[in-house]
Amino acid sequence: MRVLIVGALALLLSACTGLPEGQQVVKPFVLERYLGTWYEIARLDHGFERGLNRVTATYSLRGDGGVKVINRGQEPGGGWREAEGRAYFVGNRDQGRLKVSFFGPFYGSYNVLETDYELALVSSYNLDYLWILARSPHPDPKRVEALVTRARSLGFATDRLIWVTQ
Repeated sequence: MRVLIVGALALLLSACTGLPEGQQVVKPFVLERYLGTWYEIARLDHGFERGLNRVTATYSLRGDGGVKVINRGQEPGGGWREAEGRAYFVGNRDQGRLKVSFFGPFYGSYNVLETDYELALVSSYNLDYLWILARSPHPDPKRVEALVTRARSLGFATDRLIWVTQ
């Protein structure tokens, strides 16, 4: 029975670090070019960012070879919320597939589906999570729309995107 429980738990945890069917991550992915600050342009709604605007994600190298992640956003009342996490590659370092944790031993997928290192389309383990990130708080709308079109073709509900005020 214990083996069954441990196996089920391992399967559940690995599902959270998976890649949605039909999606491919960026190859080759160059982490050094991805590091730095990104502005959240749009996202699908989820509880841990609900209501936040002026959202940024800043990535830097950790001493253990992983990535330090600082997510920061402004609450409706004007205060700021910040979370620090860590990310590690899942598989090869030249693929945009990482796992990220903001608490304890629990990891979720961070899949870079597209990037030119100025704009990025990022998902998690299923179609409920999607982010459009940019190096600038106000990127070219035509380029952002191209990412929205790409996300729609991958099955994301782009009509439900929340456009973040920067």
